[in-house]
Amino acid sequence: MAMTVDTPAPAAARSLAEQRSRFREGKAALMAHFRESRATAPAATRLVRALARHVDQTLLGLWEHAMMPPGAALLAVGGYGRAELYPHSDVDVLVLLPPGDALHNARIGAPGSDNDALKSSVEGFITACWDLGLEIGSSVRTVDECVAEAHGDVTVQTALLESRYLCGSKRVFNAFRRANAAAMDAKAFLRAKTLEMRQRHQKYEDTPYSLEPNCKESPGGLRDLQMVVWIARAAGLGRTWTELATKGLITPFEVKQLQRNEGLLRLIRARLHMVAGRREDRLVFDLQTAVAESFGYETTQMRRASEQLMHRYYWAAKAVTQLNQILVLNIEERINGSQDAPMRPIGTHFFDRAGMLEVASDDLYEREPHTILETFLVYQQTPGIKGLSARTLRALYNAREVMDGDFRRDPANRAIFMQILQQPEGQTHAFRLMNQTSVLGRYLWVFRRIVGQMQHDLFHVYTVDQHILMVLRNVRRFFIPEHAHEYPFCSQLASTWDRPYVLYIAALFHDVAKGRGGDHSDLGATEVRRFCRDHGLDKDDTVLAEFLVKGHLTMSRIAQKEDLSDPEVIENFAQLVGTERRLTALYLLTVADIRGTSPKVWNAWKGKLLEDLYRLTLRALGGATPNMDAEIEARRQDARHTLNLYSLLPGTEVPLWKTLELSYFARHDAGDIAWHARSLFRHVTSTEPIVRARLSSVGEGLQVLVYAPDRPDLFARICGYFDGAGFNILDAKIHTTRAGYALDTFQVISPQMEQHYRDLISLVETQAALALKAEGPLPDPSRGRLSRRVKSFPITPRVLLRPDERGQRWLLSVSTSDRSGLLYAISRVLARHHINLQLAKITTLGERVEDTFLIDGSALQQNRTQIEIESELLDAIT
Repeated sequence: MAMTVDTPAPAAARSLAEQRSRFREGKAALMAHFRESRATAPAATRLVRALARHVDQTLLGLWEHAMMPPGAALLAVGGYGRAELYPHSDVDVLVLLPPGDALHNARIGAPGSDNDALKSSVEGFITACWDLGLEIGSSVRTVDECVAEAHGDVTVQTALLESRYLCGSKRVFNAFRRANAAAMDAKAFLRAKTLEMRQRHQKYEDTPYSLEPNCKESPGGLRDLQMVVWIARAAGLGRTWTELATKGLITPFEVKQLQRNEGLLRLIRARLHMVAGRREDRLVFDLQTAVAESFGYETTQMRRASEQLMHRYYWAAKAVTQLNQILVLNIEERINGSQDAPMRPIGTHFFDRAGMLEVASDDLYEREPHTILETFLVYQQTPGIKGLSARTLRALYNAREVMDGDFRRDPANRAIFMQILQQPEGQTHAFRLMNQTSVLGRYLWVFRRIVGQMQHDLFHVYTVDQHILMVLRNVRRFFIPEHAHEYPFCSQLASTWDRPYVLYIAALFHDVAKGRGGDHSDLGATEVRRFCRDHGLDKDDTVLAEFLVKGHLTMSRIAQKEDLSDPEVIENFAQLVGTERRLTALYLLTVADIRGTSPKVWNAWKGKLLEDLYRLTLRALGGATPNMDAEIEARRQDARHTLNLYSLLPGTEVPLWKTLELSYFARHDAGDIAWHARSLFRHVTSTEPIVRARLSSVGEGLQVLVYAPDRPDLFARICGYFDGAGFNILDAKIHTTRAGYALDTFQVISPQMEQHYRDLISLVETQAALALKAEGPLPDPSRGRLSRRVKSFPITPRVLLRPDERGQRWLLSVSTSDRSGLLYAISRVLARHHINLQLAKITTLGERVEDTFLIDGSALQQNRTQIEIESELLDAIT
């Protein structure tokens, strides 16, 4: 049912109040009709065009009411010029003045009765627009000024390109149109818009898969489609998809795809404006659920309503990205005449056309389907090829139906796919290009299911398919000498690895089963085993790939949550991995996986924990029986050697070391042991808190030593200080000496580290010591502000308290959304019940925390008190 508004013919006599009432009532009626209608693309198209017509009629009335002179014209420009208005879009108009000194002077305020009258009319018209509630964006120019402005600003040039006549002088409008056309340089416009698009894409993360995309400006958004039409119009090639098809620039099939995906993006943008109640083009977390529900999506056990909407959005954005690339390249060839450029044959199926890989014929893929995958192998193998031509991209786009079950089972295709994996270089670019062109999901059907799938775990910031390709890229970089400086130890291990493709396969499959329900590691292991069998991998490679996918989370969990100084932890992990080869492969995949989740997740401390676990396990795999006494003695000797380098007298360390348990030496390396002794040898019996800080030995943040007479609330006061000073605690090693002193070491980071680390060290040493002297009750923790993402996708807080395997101490596990003051809130509860803290493993995964504490205390022996502690902890972290 078409939307109509009862808007009578404009009349100058109608009062502004009456026009305001009619405009608002009419707009409200249109929006109410849209809100109540089914969420379909035609409904959105009708809305944006009806809103434009409604504003047209309103402006005609205001133009006459302002008594504008007959020599001027009113033009709609920008999106309004396309006769499209979203519920809260700006209304961009151009008041076009004819040439002439008198009228021109009126714009700059020169005196004169005619000038004053025109100036008054223009100002009255614009003021009336605002009074009516039109969010007007106006400019007042002559034809010559329009041409001059457009020459210096491609944004102005683009807005004028879409101009539409509303009312006033047709003569001046026609002059404007002729002048604009004469001034247009299609090649320069193409270059400017291409560079502008590149900058815009970079601003919006250069991916259509951003978790909070801008449906207008992001890659794959409406702006990418509009840009194609702008360039075509500038070159005189057409104004609509149908006209472009008539000129042979796009196929009828592509026209249908363009219209379908443009319609969906238009619908999402219109619904987004309605839900937000303002001009909002970003699908931010706060609004995704409401927009999804306006589409009729409902949350199920498997998927949130917002995930269903975003999955649909990503598929549309991906299609728009593909079509945009095809059309821009095609129009560029037409404008620059490069379609006639000489070509160099590459084999029998392809050509090199100015560095772009081109198919020998449009129907190549239909005739010889195996050449689809061969495209990417040739792309890898041929120096100088920097991309696929418009003809090749179009052929791939139109050949998607060819990639069916028979295509996937074809031994020739399986052999080519393995060749792509086994090439000496180019896997990252090849697989990204395969995903962009939908070939990867068509060939690996299991991969197709996770394209555009969101991960609301407050940890990953990429969709599943983009995360997988990021992990593949990270693994690949370990084997590239130019990137050895990034992670030298990983590059060192990779340099001795003989079959990198096994790691690439594991990277491709490690998260491929997400979103199905069940354990994605187990399901993924089944998928990778099937892939290896179908693609002829030998038994050893198949078993390794399956092991890696099944256990890809194990190493990071042990490194970040368990006590690496416990020989039993290392021995159990060594038995799990079994061989040095499997250990090395799992280590490389783990580092690549953590780095591929989010730029915020990886840090040097996590890197150190993983490397420590690798080295300890490697030693155990070598047959060395864990001998903690020998290890501790070796650390003491290394520490003494370091103390000698600082010219400390032999035996300086003895008074401190006599007070320390063996567990202290087991949990600290020789460098930390020497630093502690050097910092504390004069203060072993001090009654005042001693705080020392230094740049962390792992290369990020500060290492802070706290030595003070022990007291139940000491850890809580330390956490309270760090929280108030803006530090994040990455790790805490807690030790209580035989003499009743706390000797605690913290790894902390701060945003102020890089510029002011010397001042920061001094500040920490002074202020932390003062904070630890404080008496009286602990101050209440601040209720840290939650991020928008945490608010939109909260996770259920969990507290688990259980005895360790030996039954001597207790393990406390806490999982919740991250916020400032969280660790302090936890430590206050422990202090209130006089719980002793032995070890704290602080794990921050994006905006989620999973902390583990090793604790003891008499209160833990009573079931009632245990329940009370767990309940208070849940209250503290909720």
